[in-house]
Amino acid sequence: MSITAASVYCSSSNRIDPAHFQVATALGTRMAREGISLVYGGGHVGLMGATANAVRTGGGHTIGVTTRFFHEVEQADPNADELVILETMQERRMKLIELGDATIVLAGGLGTLVELMVVLEQRVIGNVEGPIAIVNTNGWCNPMLKQLEEGVEHGFLRAAACELYEVVPDADAAIDHVLSTRPLRGGASRFLPSGSE
Repeated sequence: MSITAASVYCSSSNRIDPAHFQVATALGTRMAREGISLVYGGGHVGLMGATANAVRTGGGHTIGVTTRFFHEVEQADPNADELVILETMQERRMKLIELGDATIVLAGGLGTLVELMVVLEQRVIGNVEGPIAIVNTNGWCNPMLKQLEEGVEHGFLRAAACELYEVVPDADAAIDHVLSTRPLRGGASRFLPSGSE
């Protein structure tokens, strides 16, 4: 599977540890070097802005996907090479999945977590085959990973579903993962909570 574009989900906050901005910049720089276009939430602030700026600085291409609401409150990235404006968050999430060959998740809040869960859900049921890398900077996603582990332990989630994503320590490991991982599509019984044993 050729990775020409990756959807990156991450924070739009500027009030976070600078370590997260370093990771975002490193990710954007590496994406540009590998010729991987950035598909992102279209924001110009926080980690979204940092990643997009780094991609463009490196000569790469950025595709922002935002909603009319965020565009009107001036959070949309005015420097995006392409900007897709949709009406609802649901449309935005589906477009982000559609345009990316892979998914990379940096630290973020509610929006990032919801988007990650949607991508994981779609991969479990077989609608997404591209690799998913979660960059666990400063352990930001440890509570979420614990929740997924408990979901497996209590029977809400199949252990096989955890094969559908990779937790990595940094930006380079994320790019290495998405470039080297073979496509894997869910949908088989072993991924589904209600599937047969």
